[in-house]
Amino acid sequence: MSTVSPLAPASFPDLPAVEGVELHAFAANLRYSGRPDLFLAVLPEGTTVGGVFTTSACASGPVDWCKQILDAGTARAVVCNAGNANAFTGSAGAASVHAEVEALGVALDVEPDQIFVASTGVIGEPLNDDQLIAALGDLVASPIADWPDAAKAITTTDTFTKGAAASVPGGNIVGIAKGSGMIAPDMATMLGFLFTDVAATSHALQLAVSQATNESFNCITVDSDTSTSDTVLLFSTGAVGKEPIDGPNHPEWAEFSAAVFSVCLDLAHQIVRDGEGATKFIEVQVEGATSDESAAVVARSIADSPLVKTAMAAQDANWGRIVMAVGKAGEPADRDKLAIWIGEEQVTEAGLVHPNYSEERANEWLANNDIVVRVDMGLGDGSASIWTCDLTHGYIEINAGYRS
Repeated sequence: MSTVSPLAPASFPDLPAVEGVELHAFAANLRYSGRPDLFLAVLPEGTTVGGVFTTSACASGPVDWCKQILDAGTARAVVCNAGNANAFTGSAGAASVHAEVEALGVALDVEPDQIFVASTGVIGEPLNDDQLIAALGDLVASPIADWPDAAKAITTTDTFTKGAAASVPGGNIVGIAKGSGMIAPDMATMLGFLFTDVAATSHALQLAVSQATNESFNCITVDSDTSTSDTVLLFSTGAVGKEPIDGPNHPEWAEFSAAVFSVCLDLAHQIVRDGEGATKFIEVQVEGATSDESAAVVARSIADSPLVKTAMAAQDANWGRIVMAVGKAGEPADRDKLAIWIGEEQVTEAGLVHPNYSEERANEWLANNDIVVRVDMGLGDGSASIWTCDLTHGYIEINAGYRS
């Protein structure tokens, strides 16, 4: 990993065990050396699953496979390699996935269509199937891994490993994720694997992870680019042994779904804090829009704007760029009702600079690592928040040399 992001947490969190989940991590040297790059979670019989995937029209072979087997609602394992996305690899990519699940199925004595697959890394390069298949045996035989090693095994340009957890009555929900660039979810632009020992049906898991994703991973952006490989999977081992949560009418649904959301939101924020080259974590709040959907479009227009993001990086309260991003969003807007804040400093009111506005005070707010930009459209009750980061020279340096 490169220099750790200045926005990184102080340390990897102390994550609890999830009963029934067996973790493995192995250095297969598929692209990286000196670090694990293969991840495996072995799951007990009866494990249920829900998942969401990229909406890219150029989705990877692993995404196609996971979509194909998801309807069954059960799983016995999930495996992920880092460094090669196995995307835009045609029939060879699909063959690699089938070879992988067949070999792993034999090693684990489970059916291949119970094995979920994810890959992340460079697009357009076929996997070395012989190397991968050979490594799978070593992966299965490797010692039981802990959460930090598992989280590290799925990273690419990430500068820190990402994990989060929440407790619910009788059990835990634990998640790990990777993501740093190519982050503009339409579904989540990332990989995320969540595990719980709380019994839940596949229907409940699907509902929980879909709702949580819409309000977390789908509300972040680093660079407005949606990946080919995005996958978020939520597994329940059911080891707690209660009557399974089966949906919103279950008495434990509200607490369970809220816990899934809290883990997803924590991971989503960590991804933004690890945005390639990021030095600022920015929350864009839009209120007073004609609808929540309209507010989200305006907020994303601001959050995705290179001009806004570079101003944040320079700690320059060039608020005209925020006005520009609101105006270009294509949503209902009235210049003379628009109010803007940078931090707690009100910048505009009724289409004019606020009479008490101080650029010096606004720039002081921009000196912080965490920044809030708030816009009131003055048109209705719609509101939304999008989380993003600034755009620095570091982003160019990382991506200009990504394949070298």
